[in-house]
Order: sequence, then structure tokens, then C-alpha cells
Amino acid sequence: MGLPTQNPPKSKTKIDVLIPAIEKDSGTLPYVIDAIRKHVKHPIGSIMIVSPNSQKIKNICRHKGCRFINETAVLPITKKHIHYRSRKWDKSGWLYQQLLKLGGDSLGSQKFYLVIDADTVLIRPHRFRTGGKTVFYCRNWSQNEYFKTYKKLLGTKASSPVSFVTHYMLFDKSKLAKLKKAIEARHHTSWYRAIIRQSDKSKPFAFSEFETYGNFLYSRSPGQLILKKALNKSLNMNASQLSPSKIKKLAKKFRSISFHKRKWYSRKPKGLVQ
Repeated sequence: MGLPTQNPPKSKTKIDVLIPAIEKDSGTLPYVIDAIRKHVKHPIGSIMIVSPNSQKIKNICRHKGCRFINETAVLPITKKHIHYRSRKWDKSGWLYQQLLKLGGDSLGSQKFYLVIDADTVLIRPHRFRTGGKTVFYCRNWSQNEYFKTYKKLLGTKASSPVSFVTHYMLFDKSKLAKLKKAIEARHHTSWYRAIIRQSDKSKPFAFSEFETYGNFLYSRSPGQLILKKALNKSLNMNASQLSPSKIKKLAKKFRSISFHKRKWYSRKPKGLVQ
């Protein structure tokens, strides 16, 4: 778990970056963008911020040299088409944001695109492709419902010994297309409608885009995945309160920090590979 003694060499694989965001993310988003440019060891094509029509988010994009994309341009559906709520919570926007991430293969010009949550800041160098394989950052706990939905969508159990739900992931557009085709062939409808229908909307955590894509790849070619510990730290503070010295100290133990509260969890996979 120690900090590497040297940075990994920069990959020649050019990637795009997609960050779904809403206005309440405006406090952390600039830090997320800066950290990507500092710590992602790939040539970066376009950094795309997918968001509702927010002037505050547009201003950040203009200031940081990012491409603003109105979320309504990504999919044929919007948040209002997803009815995922109870008397205690409303997860419609949460599920919609996951679908937007999977819809990112229609955006940008690169074969690969990195998705990262708008509240997660990288604090160590990251390389996502090496030796023709994709690096996935993983954790050792997840939600039972993610795997139930995965089985309903694809007809098989999730087989990975780890969880892929760690706030950022590199997508290969060609492999993502195969996942979508597999879902559509089984359910005879669009991939996004199948996900909405098969998610148990009586549960607050019913679907994970990262868990689904990661397990789909693992089931087909586990040797093409490099699994590493995520080493993510959740912090209950504002990003602006974190000093460079504090970040340097955190980087000795962690790869990234997220500015949100931990959600409760259930299923525990077998363990991490690295």
C-alpha cells in the first residue's frame, strides 16, 4: 500500500475524459479537472463535462478549457423518464447519471474514454493501459443488488473476485458496444431501457455501470484486465479546505480522495489481486 518511488511512464494511448456533473458538484469539479491533467499518464484529447444546462458548470468549463455537453444530447431519454424513488429517497438522477456514463461512447473521438465522478480527486499518478491491457482500480465490498441486476441483464452471475465500483474507470468503446449488444439481444429493447426495467426500484442501490462493465469484461477475458487496489479515501470536508501538504500526506496511503459520505454496503468479494 506504499507510495511508488517513481511515476509510471506516460502511455502513448490517447484518451478522452468524461465527467458527469450537476451544479452541486461545482465546488469539487475544478479540483477533479486539475488532478486529471496532473495525474492521468495519457495524452488527453477532450475533457467533456456532461451536465444539465447550468451556467455555473459552463463557466467552469470555459475557465478550465473543457467541453460542455448538455446531458439531454447524450441519450434519447432524460431523468424525467426514470421513476426511481420512494418516500425516503429519489434515485432517478443517480441512475440517469450512470446511463449517461455508458452513453459516453457516442461522444469524443478516441477509442478509450475515462469516466470519473465529479467528487473524486486523483492524488497519485494513474496509467489505465499497459501492455495491451486495461488497469482497473478495485475495492473489496459492493452492493448485493448490483449483482442481482447484472444476472438479470446478462443471464450469468458476476464472476470477478473484486468490486469495480471505485469512482473512475476507463471504457473501451468497442467492448462497451459488445456489452450493450448482449443486453439488447437478451431483452429485445434498448440497453438503457433494459437497465431501467431490470433494476429493482424498491432498493436504493439497484444498478452499477462500473460493476456491470467490469464484470462483463472479466467474464470474457480476465487475462486482459489488471486489477489494482483503489485505495480511495472518503472525506467529509470541502475540497478547498485540503492543503497541498495534507494531499501529499494522504498520497502516501491512498490513490484518490472523494468528498462524500460512505454508503452502507453488503456483499464482500473474495479479495484483491494486487
